[in-house]
Formats: sequence, C-alpha cells, structure tokens
Amino acid sequence: MAYPAAASAGSLGDLLARPVKQAIAGQVVALFNDRSRGERPVQRRTDGLFGPRAVAWRVHGDVVSMMVGGIAGLMLQMLYPPVLAGVWDHSRFRHDLAGRLRRTARFIALTTYGSREEAEASIARVRAIHDHVRGTLPDGTPYAANDPELLAWVHVAEATTFLEGWIRYGEPGMSGADRDRYFAEMAVVGEMLGADPLPRSRAEARAILHGFRPKLLVDHRVRETARVLLTRRADSPWQEPLQRLTQEAGLDLLPGWARRMHGLPPRLGVPLLRAGTLGVASTLRWAFR
Repeated sequence: MAYPAAASAGSLGDLLARPVKQAIAGQVVALFNDRSRGERPVQRRTDGLFGPRAVAWRVHGDVVSMMVGGIAGLMLQMLYPPVLAGVWDHSRFRHDLAGRLRRTARFIALTTYGSREEAEASIARVRAIHDHVRGTLPDGTPYAANDPELLAWVHVAEATTFLEGWIRYGEPGMSGADRDRYFAEMAVVGEMLGADPLPRSRAEARAILHGFRPKLLVDHRVRETARVLLTRRADSPWQEPLQRLTQEAGLDLLPGWARRMHGLPPRLGVPLLRAGTLGVASTLRWAFR
C-alpha cells in the first residue's frame, strides 16, 4: 500500500477516522428521518426565516443539547392542562411516541434551516392539524390547540429548554445579547403559529413562565404521560444508552419547581451525568464536523 508522500499525521488520522465518523453520523441522521416515508435530512438554506448568522442555527444544530432540551420541554409542556389534553385526546402518543418526536424535530429543522417556502408550508400544516384539535378539560373547560395562550406555553417552554440545553452542553459562555437574540428569533416562528404572548428576551421568557405557574398542575394524566415518555424503548439497541442519558440530562435541566411538581427524586451523581452528556455531545459534533 502506498501513502501520499505529503500526508501529515493529522490528515492520516482524519482519513482513518472517516468511516467511524460516517457510521455515527449515518445512525443519527436515520434517527431523525423516516426512510419509509421518504424523509431526507433538511438542507440548510440561506433563503429561510433566518440564516447562517442566526443564533438559532447554532443552537438547533446540536443533536445532544436539543434532545436534552426537548425532554425538559416536554416535561414542562405537559404541566399545562390544555396542552396535555390535546395530546391525550387527539394523539396516539402511547403507540407512536418516537414518530411524534421525530415529526417535532423535523418541524424545528424546517423552520430553522429550510427555505421560507418550506418553513411556511410546515407551519401551515401544523395550524391545519391544530384546527381539529379541540375538546373539554376534565373540569369542563373547553380547549383548542390553536388558542394563542396554549401555543404561548408550548413556545416558551420549548424555547427556554432548548436554549438552556445549548448553554449547558454547547456554549456556557454564551453572551446575554445572543441569549436575547435567540428568543427574538424564535418569536418569528411563534407569531406565525399564532402564539401570544411571546417572549423576545430572557427577561420576558422568565416573566411568562412565572405567569403560567398558577395554571399548572399534576394529575394522573400528567403522571401517565411522563411515564410513557421516560420508559419508552428505543427503536434499536444502540440508541438505548443515548436515550437514557439524554432523558436523565433533560430531567436534570428542569427548574427546581418543575422537578418538585413531577415528584422527581433529589438529583444524585449530577457531575457524572453532565460530564457523560458533554462527552457524547462532543463525540457527535466530531462525527458531523
């Protein structure tokens, strides 16, 4: 076998590592794209709602911190009764939770990285689905998925936890200006979905979260939904450790008051959990670099 005369140790290392990187990246891509439905990875476009300079581009491009933030976001969202009712009454979350999570991830990818046309089409599809999601809470209160306040809770919980996941595992030194910019960017999508009120800064996000707290509760439906989310089996054996790690890291990301509402036990082994999650995050970034 002949080696290029000018090959450096670094380039040789990259050459040898390439199959490993491709294998890891391929498995992760398959996790978020249903090949049976003809789904392919969303291509990054510069003619979308944002662009390469957007804070959302770097926050939403990190696999592990988004998975961690996603778990925390779901645990927050289910505490608001109208949100949980829509899932409970109108979805097959017990039988197709992986599909539901994958569709949510695809919506985020399309609205962040897709063309404006793709983003607008994705938002229109969600609004059309929401038009048919309505019903009555156990106490007799009517709910509708396109209600601005319901959408506002989904939005603020999701944006807050995605950002917190990125700060913890991707960019601990993120500037305050960029943190505010992220909320301002996400408000573009929230407004197109019909959410109100919408935060455009960290301070506004904290205020909205605080304002919702008297409306949050835990009942048997919340406990059952959380149980399904946290005990679901991965689609394949290799995903199991990643899923378990990101779930634990997601619960760790929750604010203390939300952990108490869910009745979660005291946090043990936090430094080891965070170090392990950061290690996996770094490995996946290396694979996609």
